[in-house]
Amino acid sequence: MNNQQIGRSGELLLQYKLLLLGIESSHMKTSSGIDLVAYSPRNRRAYTVQVKTNEKPTPSGDNGKLSLEWWVPDDCPADLVAFVDLSTISVWLFSTGEIPKYSQKRYRGRQNFYFFVDPTVDLHSGQFSHQVHFNDFVVEKRAPVFF
Repeated sequence: MNNQQIGRSGELLLQYKLLLLGIESSHMKTSSGIDLVAYSPRNRRAYTVQVKTNEKPTPSGDNGKLSLEWWVPDDCPADLVAFVDLSTISVWLFSTGEIPKYSQKRYRGRQNFYFFVDPTVDLHSGQFSHQVHFNDFVVEKRAPVFF
């Protein structure tokens, strides 16, 4: 797949998972940094979503262990950011305000968010750095918080 297909697949996966939870969403055709708009009938509010997608984990530059990595612009216009891993059909959902708290570094107007998926990575580093640290952020658990 090319990058556009990977990105669109992530958007569709998020839409599918939201629909299974009874949440309607719509794809945006503009390049404004908003990929989807999802409506919360409970809150009577629309949420904008930026979707960041990886096809699969890749070796980390630090130690070669498998990780997933996404970059989010500091000026992200969306209410929510969804991180997608197509290889495991997984989606994690964050408010835009949570990204600085959990991102590992900031570089040139972007925040780097990553975590290791390799089970041999030391989980006692004191930093949220492994997939298991983000189990509470999977879309199935987070969607009820927002929608």
